[in-house]
Amino acid sequence: MPGESEADRAPRLFTALWPSQAAVEHLAGAVSGLAAARVAAASEGLRRFRFVPASKWHLTLRFHGSAEPGPLSERLDRRVAGLTGRPHLRLTGAGAFRSVLWVGAEPASGRDAELLRELVRAAGGDPEEFRAHLTVARWNAGRPSGGRLTGLLRAYSGPWWEVGEVALVRSDQEAEGSAYRTVHRVRLGGPDAEGRDAASSDAGPSDAGTPHAPRSDAGDQG
Repeated sequence: MPGESEADRAPRLFTALWPSQAAVEHLAGAVSGLAAARVAAASEGLRRFRFVPASKWHLTLRFHGSAEPGPLSERLDRRVAGLTGRPHLRLTGAGAFRSVLWVGAEPASGRDAELLRELVRAAGGDPEEFRAHLTVARWNAGRPSGGRLTGLLRAYSGPWWEVGEVALVRSDQEAEGSAYRTVHRVRLGGPDAEGRDAASSDAGPSDAGTPHAPRSDAGDQG
């Protein structure tokens, strides 16, 4: 486009972990099971409140902005090569900041927490500033009232999964919104890694699609 700089045309990249298919399907079921009336009450006053499609659910380790994928891919290869473990995580709890509703990610043990911090460092991030979370909803303006919005998923806990890879992802702006495409993957090592890879389900963007609309009945759900 006229007047567009090279920086504007460069892809926007981030390094991320894709949850396992089982983790995505479990959370999608919880979101779909929310009563529509409860969601409407919790999101009252929030302009253009909408749930994020499940195919976009991910844990961002580091946002890189406009950058070329080649150097970032090479750096990720080098930094991940020295890691020997695979963290076990689960999605649990909920919170909100700025204009997003998120579900947190919890390591299974202290060792898993350290492995997650090592992945943040490998991505170029600061573990001290990192908060593992997955964005499930967004809105354009307004502030949530009390704790009703986070209360929708505060008690949620999903299944554990083993992280098998870290991904460099490109975000492309399209007519219907942003589209995520994995441009580089780095498998994580560890004992019997090859055998586990054969059955791994966390190899990329989920095929679970968009969660069904919340239930239209007015009944509450704990």
